[in-house]
Amino acid sequence: MVRRPRRLLKNTAAEADQFRRRALLAFAGVVLALGGLSLWYFRLQVWQYDDYALRSEQNRIKLRPVVPGRGLIYDRKGRILADNVPAFRLEVTPNEAGDPRDWLPSLGKLVELSPDEVAEFQETRKVSRGFKPIPLKMRLTPDEVARFAVDRWRYPGVEVVSYLNRRYLYGPLLAHEIGYVGRVDADDVEKMGEDIANFSHTGKTGLERSYEDVLRGRIGFERVETNVDGRPLGVVGRVPATPGVDLRLSIDLDLQRALVAAFGDADGSAVAIDPKTGQVLAMVSKPSYDANLFVNGISHKDYDALLNDPSRPLYNRNVLGGGPPGSTVKPLVALAGLDSGLREASDKTLSTGEFFIPGQRRGYRDSHRGGHGWVDLRQSIAQSVNTYYYKLALDMGIETFAEYMHRYGFGGKTGIDLLGENTGVVPSRDYKRSISTEPFYPGETVIAGIGQGYWIATALQLVRATAAVANRGDMHELRLVEARRDGYREPWRELPATASTLISDNPEHLLAVHEGMVMTVNGPRGTARAALASAPYTIAGKTGTAQRSSRKGNISHNPHSLPYHLRHTALFVGYAPAEDPTIAVAVVVEHGGYGGSAAAPVARAAFDAWLLGKMPEGIEDVAVTALPAAMQPGAATPADAPADATTDATTDATTPEPGQ
Repeated sequence: MVRRPRRLLKNTAAEADQFRRRALLAFAGVVLALGGLSLWYFRLQVWQYDDYALRSEQNRIKLRPVVPGRGLIYDRKGRILADNVPAFRLEVTPNEAGDPRDWLPSLGKLVELSPDEVAEFQETRKVSRGFKPIPLKMRLTPDEVARFAVDRWRYPGVEVVSYLNRRYLYGPLLAHEIGYVGRVDADDVEKMGEDIANFSHTGKTGLERSYEDVLRGRIGFERVETNVDGRPLGVVGRVPATPGVDLRLSIDLDLQRALVAAFGDADGSAVAIDPKTGQVLAMVSKPSYDANLFVNGISHKDYDALLNDPSRPLYNRNVLGGGPPGSTVKPLVALAGLDSGLREASDKTLSTGEFFIPGQRRGYRDSHRGGHGWVDLRQSIAQSVNTYYYKLALDMGIETFAEYMHRYGFGGKTGIDLLGENTGVVPSRDYKRSISTEPFYPGETVIAGIGQGYWIATALQLVRATAAVANRGDMHELRLVEARRDGYREPWRELPATASTLISDNPEHLLAVHEGMVMTVNGPRGTARAALASAPYTIAGKTGTAQRSSRKGNISHNPHSLPYHLRHTALFVGYAPAEDPTIAVAVVVEHGGYGGSAAAPVARAAFDAWLLGKMPEGIEDVAVTALPAAMQPGAATPADAPADATTDATTDATTPEPGQ
């Protein structure tokens, strides 16, 4: 018998219960998914709305820096010395332009690119951020702008940008004082921060560097709407840039030109200041160079020519230079003798032509063979009597001597508003100890009294100390900038007076030194009489000679017969009119011979230009409205002048001062 399988009965209730459980589980999953999605949308739309809205806006809106106009620089009469002119440059954004090998060769057929420009672009590209534009070529010509515009579509990331280019209207005339701007490089970013990268140029030397913070202004921004390709569609917002501050210098352009012309073919330095304020009226370092060469990147050829020129045109002799002051410090040594109580103005010293340190057989010669006889302080200055100062320095001792010279500003900064000023050297035991194990010998003290030996003084220090004698002992810090303004329509604001110190509180002592300096020019045996006594105003001054070679025995020689590199440095310091001085000068003529014959005539040209308005022959006055694009100074610069020789600082150095 076959058994049939038992038939299972359907459990409807269990199935319904199972379905409900599964439905609830699916529903919970859907609810959780929708909840999570809602929370995600809430996070995007509420919590992070600002962040994503900003990102979206940045995809549509780009910030473009707006570079302000650099502040202008004027002379004391309102004549523009440095301005800005419209120009165009070619900029490349590396991220958009791609590999330069793909587009640079063909671009070079549209726009002339020098090897220097390409090399500088490649170097900058290595350290620059890819989204920041890099200048490829400055100062495009109109033809180059037009040619590039036709094929612009071939070069994504390459743009022609308008800008204001710095221009120095008088080229070499004020290159060392104003300095120059140059293209921003990696060193500038490291020193001044990322903000400077928004500017194409920054101050490199001179006042352009010293006053960079105020001259460059503050950067602005434009909000530019772009399409999906990054092409600008229009400006939707703007934060205006703040233009740089204008500067007015105390320099007088006519006086500057007169001083440069007076040097002729000679090299050297000169400074003229107002003794009552310390404002610099003129400042010359010869030879010079054209600052415009550096604005958009100087070529290797031009730079090598300047760098290898033996006359060192890039070297600022007033700020970085210096050398033995020679007899120009004798008035100050005389003042130290009076203030220290070691001398009275009426005390006399016998000059026999040779001075001997007690107990020594070696002699130190005077400037005149046979000596000057008995001389007092005034005559010692006028006739430049070495013996008087040999004995005075020895009696004073080197430490007291150094103390007074520091009081007169030597061995320290003058306060000039230029970077890198050389402090110079005042002879002292401490200084010699820093360079030698030898003791400080009495002979070195002797020659320190006539400005020889371990002396390094700049023209800035010399003119400042000389001006203090003219100004009844009040010595001011020096400054080139006298006023500033925040815009063309704004008034000029005078800078506060510079700080001053009193080098001597005894009017009688200062008067005695002053009278000796007047006798230098107007006395019968004054060393500057031949060059300056004919002036229609009274000059007080002092000649000086810093030797590069010394006489042997009693043999005298004409310094101009020596090889050029061995010729003495000629110096002169002075002020005028002597009764109420308004100008003080210091002149240094390299390889010039004697101060009375080489440096004093340069000072005379400065005095004539300032006091009489008389310019050297062939140099015309410059009107306030006359703003030539370029102008060369009135004096030529020799291209074959040999390098400056090392100054002889041996103990047999003397300062010959015949009655030139």
